[in-house]
Amino acid sequence: MESLTTVAAASVAFVGSHFILSHPLRLPIVRAIGETGFQILYAVVAFATLGWLFFAYRAAPVGEPLWPVGYGLWGLATLVMLFASILLMGSLVRNPALPGGARVDTARGVFAITRHPMMWAFALWGFCHIAIFPTPKNIVVCCAVIVLALVGSALQDAKKSRAQPDFWPQWRRKTSFFPFAAVAAGHSRLGGFGLHAILGGVVIWLAATWAHIPLSGWPAGIWRWL
Repeated sequence: MESLTTVAAASVAFVGSHFILSHPLRLPIVRAIGETGFQILYAVVAFATLGWLFFAYRAAPVGEPLWPVGYGLWGLATLVMLFASILLMGSLVRNPALPGGARVDTARGVFAITRHPMMWAFALWGFCHIAIFPTPKNIVVCCAVIVLALVGSALQDAKKSRAQPDFWPQWRRKTSFFPFAAVAAGHSRLGGFGLHAILGGVVIWLAATWAHIPLSGWPAGIWRWL
């Protein structure tokens, strides 16, 4: 139990420090030490808390799964992770949410699905890994990733709306926070997926699921059936 408590504490430190530094403390720190100083401090804190989380996770016992995981759940998680991989790779090009991101007029590709494709990719990763590896320590870490991704996205919306009042509010009306909500409402239309999203997503999905074999000792994704 003590090891699991350490994992939880490290998770709270990692997520909490990200939120605190990114939002309420950012401006005061930038005024005090400048933008470059802030970026260095942010990186140091992020790597320190991530390192603590990594070693705490490794030290904690694996624990017993909280529910049985069959091929049906594995199949669903495999498909969802393919979707998440496409979201991730599609988010790397012309993403208005990234620093210096393009101000696009029309939501195309993954941005027609959600204006936060990268963050939803991380959240879906967390949901899938809870589903197929439901041990206590893994659930704690995956929940931390989900909170960081989705709460962070919501906070980014508010921050971007203040920083870019001539763009972000309009972008929010054309897109949706939740996947496919804007499509269902008729605010965006599916299409315009580039090769970087589709082909790149498939490649990263195949590579990442194969990497489970040497890294964890058990196959994931389609490699469980091959």
